[in-house]
Amino acid sequence: MSLDPALRTRIESLLAANHVVLFMKGQPGAPQCGFSAKASGTLNALGVDYAHVDVLSDPEIREGIKEYGDWPTIPQLYIAGELVGGSDIIEQMSNSGELHAALGLPAPDRTPPRIAITPAAAEMLRKAIEDAGGDVLVKVDIDPQYRTRLQLAHEDGGAITAEAAGIRVQFDLAGARRAEGLTIDWVDDARGRGLVIENPNAPAPVRALSPAEADARLKAGTLTLIDVRPGEERAQASVNAPFATFDDGLAPFESLPKTTPLAFLCHHGGRSQQAAEHFRQLGFGEVYNIVGGIDAWSDTDPAIPKY
Repeated sequence: MSLDPALRTRIESLLAANHVVLFMKGQPGAPQCGFSAKASGTLNALGVDYAHVDVLSDPEIREGIKEYGDWPTIPQLYIAGELVGGSDIIEQMSNSGELHAALGLPAPDRTPPRIAITPAAAEMLRKAIEDAGGDVLVKVDIDPQYRTRLQLAHEDGGAITAEAAGIRVQFDLAGARRAEGLTIDWVDDARGRGLVIENPNAPAPVRALSPAEADARLKAGTLTLIDVRPGEERAQASVNAPFATFDDGLAPFESLPKTTPLAFLCHHGGRSQQAAEHFRQLGFGEVYNIVGGIDAWSDTDPAIPKY
């Protein structure tokens, strides 16, 4: 099937106006499929400016770009009007340094990260490697939110290999930089039984904050409180202290310094926990959820009605 001339012109104009274009599902901050998340995450890690097109909101482009580049899947990356490929190719080129060259960036730092493996973990990993035939090594994937997955895999010549306690561990390019100082341990305690990865670079977890503690910090001026509830709920009950809202979107808060202490409030604590997790994953180092929400806050301040 031939591409409609008007649609072809539209795509060519888009590519001509932007040096780097990623056709993806969703937005870079909220990808709607794993492959799009991998592609946008790779570009974000490089710090490169790029235009993006959400094909889910533009069905004409979604089908047309497949025909235009004779590439059947999404995402698709174009540089200087030329198709680079999908998420796997983007990842491979990033690991090899080819993507850096294509984008005019300096060659990537391929220095292996300094990691540690405890004796107990090393013993378990050696046994697992032997049981798998001995021709595998440990592969550790660390995504931009520092979610970490460990598995046994065959050696990848384009990956970065570190060694500790005689165990070889491979990372992709972005993961290697996120892994500096990482420790792999074996535990058998209240946490469970198995391998545990401790990463000093990962954002601190969302912390619980009581209404009384939040009120004290607000009075001291050491906390930014964000009420995530819509206006109609806030009209029923609100704290008697300065607070911000999402009425104008999240962008004003996402651009704050990552050292800004943020606390989130809703009715009972569920929605605020989700909001707090979002900002933790953005890299904010001090993020709190108000335990029990405005409902619990009313127990300490009778002037706040329950609803």
